[in-house]
Amino acid sequence: MKLATLRNGTSTVAVRVDSDSAVEIDGFSNVGELLATEGWKSVAEQAAGTAHPLKDIAPTRWDAVVPRPGKIVCVGLNYKNHILEMGRELPEFPTLFAKFPEALVGPFDDVELASVSNQVDWEGELAIIIGSPARKVSGEAATAAIAGYAVLNDVTMRDYQYRTPQWLQGKTFENTTPFGPYLVTADELGDDAVLRTKVNGEIVQEVAIADLVFDPTTLVSYISDILTLNPGDVIASGTPGGVGHARKPARYLAEGDILETSIDGLGAQSNRAVRVD
Repeated sequence: MKLATLRNGTSTVAVRVDSDSAVEIDGFSNVGELLATEGWKSVAEQAAGTAHPLKDIAPTRWDAVVPRPGKIVCVGLNYKNHILEMGRELPEFPTLFAKFPEALVGPFDDVELASVSNQVDWEGELAIIIGSPARKVSGEAATAAIAGYAVLNDVTMRDYQYRTPQWLQGKTFENTTPFGPYLVTADELGDDAVLRTKVNGEIVQEVAIADLVFDPTTLVSYISDILTLNPGDVIASGTPGGVGHARKPARYLAEGDILETSIDGLGAQSNRAVRVD
């Protein structure tokens, strides 16, 4: 099953995305609100609200799939090929940092290039979306806490990221992180799914998500030992090799660039980079 948040004028609505239409889930303004409801999956499956033909939905009507997560926990250095390209050793534990909801944009919105940064980089990622409270869980319980997965790009201001040993300041600039278009329930993500990032049509990242050092179940378990993960919370699971900062010479996003991010089975994003004051 696919779920999404659709913009309706000045409001939004949670929808179930079928083969040819997006069906409103009455009473829920977004997917995060839906996930906070007990029995959310049955509610979504039985929804019979207004149906919007997919062919008639303008791209900018798709909002971030969870517009205001309570928490966005990001994982650094979690693909083997990316760790190696950055000249590091495989980690014993996940590297964690935070991102805030103000960073999120829709899957077809513009991505802002802040005027204070000249090193804006791409980081295509698999997002893990929580569907039930998780505290000190492991194994099957950790897996069961996952509602589904989505595409996310952790667009990063490298010059700000590396000003200090702490990465947060380069990771959460406003209006930089496309998220969506869909939450795809956990049972539909194939083990052989491939993540791809393109810049102006050129593939810059392409790797199977199986290359993750710490898989989704492990991440949920580890993070839940630190704090409670709640429905709608998001874990950005890290990026593979191919980032611009690691290239020689380094390459960064520029005004007008088109950033496309996709994962097999989860859909695709397309975002124009726009310089802002």
